[in-house]
Amino acid sequence: MLKKVFVSPDPGRSRLRFAARAVLGIGLAVVVCGLAGTSLIGAIIGGLAALLALFTVTDATVRGQAVTTALLPVAGLPVLTAAAALHDLPVARDLTFLAVVGAGVYARRWGPRGHSLGVFAFMTFFIAQFLHATTDRLPEMYAAVLLSVAAAAAVRFGLWCYERRRPAPAVPAPPAGTGLARITTRQAVQATAGAGFALVVGQLVSGDRWYWAVGATWWVFVNTTSRGETLVRGFRRVLGTVVGIGLGFLIAVPVAGAPVPTAVLAAACVFGIFYTAAVSYTWMMLCVTLLAELLYGLLGFLSPGLLALRLAETGVGALGAALAVLFVLPVTTHAVTDVWIQRALHCVHACTAQAAARLAGAEGADPAPRVAELEQLLGRVRLSVAPLVHPLSPMYGRRRRARRVLDLLDDCAREIRGLVAVAADPEASHDARLAAACWRVEAAVEALTGGGAVPARAGGPRAAEPALAHLHDLEHALTELAAPLRSPSGSRLAGA
Repeated sequence: MLKKVFVSPDPGRSRLRFAARAVLGIGLAVVVCGLAGTSLIGAIIGGLAALLALFTVTDATVRGQAVTTALLPVAGLPVLTAAAALHDLPVARDLTFLAVVGAGVYARRWGPRGHSLGVFAFMTFFIAQFLHATTDRLPEMYAAVLLSVAAAAAVRFGLWCYERRRPAPAVPAPPAGTGLARITTRQAVQATAGAGFALVVGQLVSGDRWYWAVGATWWVFVNTTSRGETLVRGFRRVLGTVVGIGLGFLIAVPVAGAPVPTAVLAAACVFGIFYTAAVSYTWMMLCVTLLAELLYGLLGFLSPGLLALRLAETGVGALGAALAVLFVLPVTTHAVTDVWIQRALHCVHACTAQAAARLAGAEGADPAPRVAELEQLLGRVRLSVAPLVHPLSPMYGRRRRARRVLDLLDDCAREIRGLVAVAADPEASHDARLAAACWRVEAAVEALTGGGAVPARAGGPRAAEPALAHLHDLEHALTELAAPLRSPSGSRLAGA
């Protein structure tokens, strides 16, 4: 787990910039709220609103990100109003919360913007429970949210908009067999069912902190598709919470809400949340848990009993998510994994074809966007295969084969990057053997995705020319993929 965070590559230092900007933006939001005369409650809700504005908005373009950020209060303030108005009406409050859960997940069918607005709406209701918001505090909370989102936007789009210097990332569309509308409808039903379980059981555990269970259920469903992904994410959430609570006893409890050390530690937690989010959900949850403990220390509520209660409620929420994905409209890991692997293989061929065309001097041939798309697709493959390669998976055969598939796909990506680097050299010349090598790559991909026999790779010594050498090694990796992708019975990886 340590290696995953501190050794994972950070191309262009994007994770470092993302985390540093978050600390700056959230810090500015809290300062602005303080200068505006808000109370501690207002400063906390402002800081959390800025965190969400900087964390959840993921549109492909800067312009799209700015529009989504501007729309966050439109989604959040009505929910905040409802949560405060229903504070003393438990049944109506609970039903409204479940409706927000379902609507927030369903909104993901409208892509990154729908996802961002859904998360912001849900978290606004959650924060209202966290701070025990009532209608008399609404004007202050409105001001805090608006000021903080504006401060976060000023940092993100004005002071430090590093995305303007980068091309828009390639975002792979959802698999055709499990289209986005179908996924979001199913997940909306699952999340609402899981949250309902968490809400009821969470209130039996604690009448005051029950919303922790609902929050745990909600976040387990974010960025997951299959039941396997959801179960693994639930496990990682509990693990991160356990470790975070352990650190809370060592750090947050002794600090006991002292303003200066709390502010420094909170900034470190914010940095950790943003820096680790892309590589380790466990580490991110550790930082989230410690941040929550520090905030409770500021509010004067932190105690060992509260930490134990948080662990119990997190367990209830994870259990609710697990039961929902197992018994409510389940989608198997196999159904998702196979589609993403096939998409990655097709992208490998597209990258090869574009690089070969570039070497042949074709105008307009540019493999770079395809390479970026391949990286995104491989990320989705890793996410969908995670349940199979998890150390606690009891299916050793599948685990071994899944790891072999990931290794070979990584080999393919490495050879593709090398080939593209050669193609980018203006001195590189076209070799007539490139066409034959590319044809063999295409034939191997079609065989792997279509169920046919993978043709034997060309024999002979490895070519000395860089482009041909990369194609030779790529062809070798594709040929080797046939064995782990197919069991003797012909079943696919996840269904074997």
